[in-house]
Amino acid sequence: MIFAIPGLDLGGLISDDPSDLTTSLQLIFLITILSLAPAILILMTCFTRIVIVLSFVRMGLATQQMPPTQVLISLALFMTFFIMAPVFSEVNNQALTPLLNGEMNQEEAFSEAAAPMKEFMSEHTREKDLSLFMGYAEMERPETIEDIPLTALVPAFAISELNTAFQIGFLIFIPFLVIDMIVASVLMSMGMMMLPPVMISLPFKILLFVLVDGWYLIVESLLFSY
Repeated sequence: MIFAIPGLDLGGLISDDPSDLTTSLQLIFLITILSLAPAILILMTCFTRIVIVLSFVRMGLATQQMPPTQVLISLALFMTFFIMAPVFSEVNNQALTPLLNGEMNQEEAFSEAAAPMKEFMSEHTREKDLSLFMGYAEMERPETIEDIPLTALVPAFAISELNTAFQIGFLIFIPFLVIDMIVASVLMSMGMMMLPPVMISLPFKILLFVLVDGWYLIVESLLFSY
């Protein structure tokens, strides 16, 4: 039995017409942007801080895989869309819609889309982190937000988010650590040294977390941190 293999039309890539080549390059550029979408989501939005804080909560509770990783990632994703909604709306109105309508080219659309993203990231980036990358690249001190290149702003924003997330995680761990220490001391005084303290402290940590409405407080803190 013979299967027919469909042919591939590469005329746009090997054509002598410059317009065909330009269209092909634009298509390749678009595919590249789509492949980088996960990295853009992680490093240029609030997703990193949210997912790390939620992971710290699970680690502090010591509930192993409860809540499941899929639940934490989904919650972080929808919270990211909720927090970034004004920024995404501005990007859509200023860049995406005019680009699709043919009112501007890709370079102009990229510049317009980068402006609200730069404004958001600069508000939550420490000056120390930004000066690290700009000083390493020997860049001049920027006068406005538009003068800050994305090559320096994105990694500076990422490490600033990591620093803030770990600070929040430290505060989350303190009450759980106190419970573990109290339970370990009680078990030691009772001579139950072979009994794992984590097994005894787990119900108390869950009870404390439920009584103070922990998930509400964590989500509220994350929302107001932006």
